[in-house]
Amino acid sequence: MRKFGWRFLGFVASLALMPAILLTCVQWRVSSMDYFREEYAKYDVLERVDMEMDDLLYLTEGMMAYLYDKREELQVTVPIAGEELPFFSEKEIRHMVDVKNLFSAGLDIRNGCLVFTLAAVIVMFAKKKGRTFLRTLQAGIGVFFAACGLLVALMLTDFNKYFTQFHLIFFDNNDWILDERVDRLINIVPEGFFSDTAFWIGGVFLGVCLLLFVGAEIILRLWGRNYLKEEKNGSVEIH
Repeated sequence: MRKFGWRFLGFVASLALMPAILLTCVQWRVSSMDYFREEYAKYDVLERVDMEMDDLLYLTEGMMAYLYDKREELQVTVPIAGEELPFFSEKEIRHMVDVKNLFSAGLDIRNGCLVFTLAAVIVMFAKKKGRTFLRTLQAGIGVFFAACGLLVALMLTDFNKYFTQFHLIFFDNNDWILDERVDRLINIVPEGFFSDTAFWIGGVFLGVCLLLFVGAEIILRLWGRNYLKEEKNGSVEIH
């Protein structure tokens, strides 16, 4: 394979790694019941739905188990205002079916990207193209940094606008449009919950990418020092 081919493979693998990291951050955040507890307290969710924290977290665990395909039915019966009631309406159930499909697709994409990136890294290092991969990794991170920076800037100007655009792109019906007066789901995850989650995920994602970028730079510099030593000793191999 020519030099351009190795660089192209490394760059594509680096780009594939970015959504894998991003979607892993998403999974990590929404799998934490402590995070949900904090957000429920922050937005007075208990008062909104007239439930106790333990019951609300039990509901949340059931909802997340449904998204992870660990239970077939979404519906959960919980104490609401002192009475055992099914929590979700038919409209909310239909919407959560769409959310589950999107969630599952995201996990599949994440896993596929990880497998592709790992395979590319193994091949490139086996062919002594490790430095090429590290350079293309930095380039891929740079491209994603620029894209994420633009996205964050847009979200800061009007989160609701771009939150709405997200739903219009990924959902082909209006089941996502919920009324807090009659739909309980929108009351346990208000807009503030989504903005907090989005900015947390974005911050962690950028932090991980920055660590990868710096780590790649350190390795490249150490590699360069070894290269100079090998050059002096007359045993240089071009990688």
